[in-house]
Amino acid sequence: MTSPIVRRSSNQSGQSKEPERASSMLLASRRFAAWAAEITLVVASGLIPFGIGVYANSRSDLNRVPLNPVLVVTERAIARPLALPVSYGIRNVAWPTNILWTIALLAPVTLSWWQLYLLAKTGRTIPKRWFKVRVVNEQGKPPGLGAVVIREGVGRWTVPISIAYLLWRYSFAFPNLGLFTFLSLLMIVGEGIGLPSRRGRRALHDQLASTYTIDTTRPIPSSLLANNRQAQSADGNNEAEEQEEELAAAETSHSPNLWRRIQQNPNLTLFGVGLTSMTAVLATLIGTQVYIQIQQSQRATKQINSQQFLELVKQLTPNSGATNEQRQSAILAMGGLNDPQSIKFLADLLVSETNPSLLDTIQQSLTTVGPQAIPELKNKNQFLVSELESVGSAATKERELRQGRLQRNQRTINKILSVYSGKMEGVDLSSTQLGQSGTPGSSFFNLVLDNLDLSGVKFKSANLNQASFKGSRFRGVGEDGRWDTYDDVIADLSQAQLQQANLTDANLSRVLMNRIDLSRATLNRANLSNARLYDAKLNSTQLVGADLRNAVLERASLTGADLGDAKLNEANLYAARLGRVTAIGTQLSFANLTNTDWQGADLSGAYLDRANLSNANLSATRLAGAVLRSAQMENVNLQNADLSLADLRGANVAGADFKGAILAPSKEDPADQFVKTPDLGSVSAVVQGVDFSQAKNLDSKQLAYICTQGGIHPRCP
Repeated sequence: MTSPIVRRSSNQSGQSKEPERASSMLLASRRFAAWAAEITLVVASGLIPFGIGVYANSRSDLNRVPLNPVLVVTERAIARPLALPVSYGIRNVAWPTNILWTIALLAPVTLSWWQLYLLAKTGRTIPKRWFKVRVVNEQGKPPGLGAVVIREGVGRWTVPISIAYLLWRYSFAFPNLGLFTFLSLLMIVGEGIGLPSRRGRRALHDQLASTYTIDTTRPIPSSLLANNRQAQSADGNNEAEEQEEELAAAETSHSPNLWRRIQQNPNLTLFGVGLTSMTAVLATLIGTQVYIQIQQSQRATKQINSQQFLELVKQLTPNSGATNEQRQSAILAMGGLNDPQSIKFLADLLVSETNPSLLDTIQQSLTTVGPQAIPELKNKNQFLVSELESVGSAATKERELRQGRLQRNQRTINKILSVYSGKMEGVDLSSTQLGQSGTPGSSFFNLVLDNLDLSGVKFKSANLNQASFKGSRFRGVGEDGRWDTYDDVIADLSQAQLQQANLTDANLSRVLMNRIDLSRATLNRANLSNARLYDAKLNSTQLVGADLRNAVLERASLTGADLGDAKLNEANLYAARLGRVTAIGTQLSFANLTNTDWQGADLSGAYLDRANLSNANLSATRLAGAVLRSAQMENVNLQNADLSLADLRGANVAGADFKGAILAPSKEDPADQFVKTPDLGSVSAVVQGVDFSQAKNLDSKQLAYICTQGGIHPRCP
């Protein structure tokens, strides 16, 4: 009896596939949810301590310490590939911030490795356990550490992010970090969607590591079980055949394919070995000969230069009998040699020579040498300064002589800097005397470097008093030709003396100027954004219209400075001294002004919205028409301050001292009508909704004004 043939209709087969598709879609959504939870845990482990550290850093009652060197190194390592600017020099943070930011660095790394360990040993991380998914190898077992590193490190992250980085790095949008983030997310998602394979659609990281992501609520997929059964049956049925094949293939199975070809073609192998050996010997001989010839050529050139140098020196000796024109020609020829001994000789001759025409020729020759002459001129400069100091400050013939030598040296350096503008990267003029020393009659030289590119020059601890740098640039683009990237060429002016210097319209953005002395200097309309001016002296400095956004001015002294219309948005002025400052219309939004001293300053019409003024001293200041919306004014000293028409809406004035402060608007002085105050609408909006419950020393007149104008206080009816 024949058994009936049962035919399954296409409808039935289609219906049987529908639950499988639904299950696959459900698994994909749970996989994505587990992956998102893993990333969220890692990111949160870093962001939470980082955010708390930022808050701690904004507190004024915590001691400041230098940033952890590990964090500095990490910042620079990240900044280089992402073309981000790096903050160099002293950077102080609150002491808890150092600990919290270190935790923010270590916690994600530790959590990531813990998840990888769990994935390798059990096939499930904690989020995968939550969402009931598991990663297994082809035998249905946990994948192991090696497979997990390939799966997560190479497939899931390295490959997609590398592709995104290359597309971003060589695109028109570089260094736009937002585009790189978008491309990275796009590549990661695309890689996670998976590629078609013989066993269904699998992500690249699973294909690379030979792993599968399965649903733990269902049995192991039949495809994996079939593979295992097939392997077992093949082992049983073909055992005899495999034993025979093993004997035949034992030799080849343990030998590389290349070695088999070598055994099969001995003549060709011998020819290849011989050809390779001859090529290597010939290349070695040619390379050796080229090296010998280069060395001989260098020695010959050095010998010729030495002979020429000696002949030129003979012509320049006082007893040579050479004419003035011959000596000038010899000096110019010596500059053309451009070797250390000729540069040193010319620098010495510049000091000892007295003939004016020859001095001009020496300067011209050293200028021809260019930046290579700077190190020798710098050494000579420091020697001449020490000589000048040894003779004292009394006006004598000896002092005048040495003063003249120093001036000739300074003029030569000035000329080289002027001629080679934009080509001075790495030139070191640290501790060089190029300005007035402060002693009456000590020097009559003024450095003039207007409208030049001085990017990358090191002026650290240099004397540049009364120098003129109008319109000059101390920062330039690097090799990538873009601003605000890692390779920007930036000058170093740390601890330099620039008293009464003229830096009008100069570009000092991101320049390092810690502990610089800019007292009575002129920096009107200068670009100082992101500059580092820690503990700098800016007393009586003109900064009208200057751009100081995001600048670091911690503990800087700006007593008596003019900051009219300057931009200090988001600047850090922690513990800065700003007594008697003129800051009319100055923009200080979001600035860190904790522990600052503004006593007697004029902040009329200044924008201080959302600024942090905790523990600041604003006694006897003028804040008429100032915008203080949502400012942090905890424990601020406002004794005898003029707050008429100031906008305090949303400000936190807990602990603020209002003793003698003027809140009610008074009649405007005709002499002050040039001060443009912001439009506040009606006067009643000045303190409307502001909580004065914890404010200090409010008198009855102030309370009456607060209550009638919508302020909040327990004594208001």
